[in-house]
Amino acid sequence: MSEVIERTEMLTPGPAIALAGLLDVPLPDVESEGLPLTWHWLYLLERPQQRDLGADGHPLRNAVPAPPGPGRRRMWAGGAVRSLGPLRVGQVASRRSRVLTTVQKTGRSGRLTFVTVGHTILQGGVPVVEERQDLVYRDVVAGRAVSDAGGATGTAGTAARLETAPEEWSVPVSPSLLFRFSALTYNGHRIHYDRDYARTEEGYPGLVVHGPLQATVMAELARARGVGGPGVAFEYRLVAPLFEDQGLLVGAVEQEGVLRTTVRDARGRHTAEGRLEPT
Repeated sequence: MSEVIERTEMLTPGPAIALAGLLDVPLPDVESEGLPLTWHWLYLLERPQQRDLGADGHPLRNAVPAPPGPGRRRMWAGGAVRSLGPLRVGQVASRRSRVLTTVQKTGRSGRLTFVTVGHTILQGGVPVVEERQDLVYRDVVAGRAVSDAGGATGTAGTAARLETAPEEWSVPVSPSLLFRFSALTYNGHRIHYDRDYARTEEGYPGLVVHGPLQATVMAELARARGVGGPGVAFEYRLVAPLFEDQGLLVGAVEQEGVLRTTVRDARGRHTAEGRLEPT
């Protein structure tokens, strides 16, 4: 395992207010109840120097994790978040981060590096959030983008659009929403806001919907169902890429005490899945 990198800051209400407005969801009393599940992604962020960014907008150095080599494409494959206690706005918090594992494999697109990053957030010296992030780095594939974490990229095909079910939440995806989420999370990856780059350099058909955004809306649907907060673990994975014009519909179903969440596009293709359960 790598060395631990610690960041400390005062949590202010502005980012939480902004995310509630972006997703058009209720803002809880973040000073007493704490931040909803996954909203910690707006805080304790790495803020790299511009000179440390690569052509894709990700840091090349002085970051956790640093890429395993030049010219590698980064993808967010999934992760897990466990809420141990309320993470309250208006108080100082610290995040301790380190690389837990690095595994080399070979996939359809060639060489792959799977990196697992661990984060622990503390307030008053007490852990309140534990997180695992699963990232994949792949080599550049000429002519098309490939995701070994979630299949070959591309459009949703010619299948007919499906009606939104009464229990589903349809999230309107637009370039402005993707840009604003990138800004809130300080994510410089150009595939989320630079359509020309996404198409010509990484081979995608359009702007890519963030993996963390899909995880966040799954957690938000769970919150609307009364599931979330301290004592809950949320595990999720990205199973296929989702692009700006394909629709984003979130669903959830409870099975034997576990709330299973999904994200699909308008034609029924699943792009993310998760599960929330008591710890």
